[in-house]
Amino acid sequence: MAEPVKPLSLVVAMAPAPRQVLEQAVSLPAPATVMQALRATGWLESGEGVDLNCYTVSVWGRRVGWDHPVRDGDRIELCRALVVDPKVARRERFARQGARGTGLFARRRPGAAAGYGA
Repeated sequence: MAEPVKPLSLVVAMAPAPRQVLEQAVSLPAPATVMQALRATGWLESGEGVDLNCYTVSVWGRRVGWDHPVRDGDRIELCRALVVDPKVARRERFARQGARGTGLFARRRPGAAAGYGA
């Protein structure tokens, strides 16, 4: 006798705005895709404002397609596009604060040997 198929338990996470995260646990029958998991959350039908063209999708931080099959325990993440490249942001922050305020040993005790802090 064939064993009954165990439903998949998944977590779907989305960050629609900075410092705002929506997370929902969903349960689906065994062969399921990322898109089916997203539809199971109800975010597409409700007024959440999910525009799929603005998001990329990943499973545990690895980029996948909307038709990617999911496994039990997967975490599906809808990721917004970056507003600023992190490397550019770091360069601009360094230029604003200057060389004296950055680094591991910026606040050295007077007379201390180089490489040793307080």
